[in-house]
Amino acid sequence: MKAIPLSLLVLSSLRAAVGPDYQRPDAIVPAEFRDTWQVAVPSDHLDRGEWWKAFSDPALDSLEGRALAANQDLRAAAARVQQARAAAGLARSAYFPSVALDSSVDRERFSGTTDNLLPQQQSTTYRGALDASWELDLFGRVRRLSESARADADASAATFESVRLALTADVAADYFAIRALDRETALVSAGVDLRKKALDLVTARRNSGAATDFDVARIETELASTEADAAALANRRAALQNALAVLVGENAPNFSLASAAAPVPGPLAVPLALPSQLLERRPDVAAAERALAAANARIGVARLAFFPSISLTGSAGFASNDVDRLARSDSRIWSIGPSLYLPIFQGGRNRANLARSEAARDEAVAAYRQQVLVAFREVQDALTGTRILAEQSAAQDRALAAARHAVRLAQTRFDAGYVNLLEVIDAQRTALTVERASAQLEAQRLTNNVALIKALGGGWKSPVSVASGR
Repeated sequence: MKAIPLSLLVLSSLRAAVGPDYQRPDAIVPAEFRDTWQVAVPSDHLDRGEWWKAFSDPALDSLEGRALAANQDLRAAAARVQQARAAAGLARSAYFPSVALDSSVDRERFSGTTDNLLPQQQSTTYRGALDASWELDLFGRVRRLSESARADADASAATFESVRLALTADVAADYFAIRALDRETALVSAGVDLRKKALDLVTARRNSGAATDFDVARIETELASTEADAAALANRRAALQNALAVLVGENAPNFSLASAAAPVPGPLAVPLALPSQLLERRPDVAAAERALAAANARIGVARLAFFPSISLTGSAGFASNDVDRLARSDSRIWSIGPSLYLPIFQGGRNRANLARSEAARDEAVAAYRQQVLVAFREVQDALTGTRILAEQSAAQDRALAAARHAVRLAQTRFDAGYVNLLEVIDAQRTALTVERASAQLEAQRLTNNVALIKALGGGWKSPVSVASGR
């Protein structure tokens, strides 16, 4: 049997020490995406652009700009990125020796009643030296620490992008919800005006004997109910406006968004087929993958706790009890020597720390795979919503056309004396309900657009076209 070369033993020992090299795990991918999904290759560094400008709404553009400039959650996330990058720099600094200036002046007095070989009872020592120390990274502990810190910094940057994407999506969703409420409010206000006119007409007819108190009471009920709806809409709008104020970083009492009763912009056209590579641009998926890389590197750090730590320390300078002779050649001092730290008995601390690090890595694997599952679910939810809401919108348009036609027929019949005013009011109430549902549906389609953009990491342009600016 051949003897195993010592070099191979050393190399295998070193490899075991630094821990497992990181490999991106497989993700659970739906069958229809398996031909296009790549194994955990984050593309979140690609520019998403100002995706909200696709809606061509200057008011929305202004709100998004204000939010990006003043939102406090986004500022906090940016500060966390700076902290993580500084921590990565701190870990990287361990590659290099540390050098410090050690200067001192010591004044001492010796006892005269003890054995003292020194002729003087007092002395002063002046010392000036450079102290240096350097840990030899023989087993890769510093490398793994730096690798973990870099991955943490990358994860923090991806989390910042996730906060940014969520912020811009929330601003757009709240803005479209407010615009839909403005549209509803305009419709309800018109309904209030119609009912007031109807109440005046029925009251006059009752006074002339052509109507009854029951007819007046029914119109009054319709009027009060419609006014209550208007108040409820105002309350909902105020709450959304206050939420929008927080998103743009302003105090709610000082923030206002002018009402606009014009119809909201139509939803964006969504491509029939979306490549699953778009999900690689999602910053939350990237953050989960990089947190996994950091956890994997910490396994190596935990394993290296079983191995010796070797450092070189040295000092060189001058020392003298006379400051005038401090810089003379015979006042030179120096020392140099290695130090070795070898753990022998730690009471199971190192084994427990290694087990904890491995369990943390397993947790990070599960968290990454879970994030991919959530990503596919959110995309599928938005795509399904796009299709179903389009079908619902077509049906709603037909209902709205029929309701308006019914109002015209009821008014014609009332003018001809075939029906009373209550039938006209009933037709108007139905039309108002359908019109409000149409306004709400328009907002739902726009909000679903925003949800799909967010689920795809910032739009449905392919990563290649985004990177090249096409």
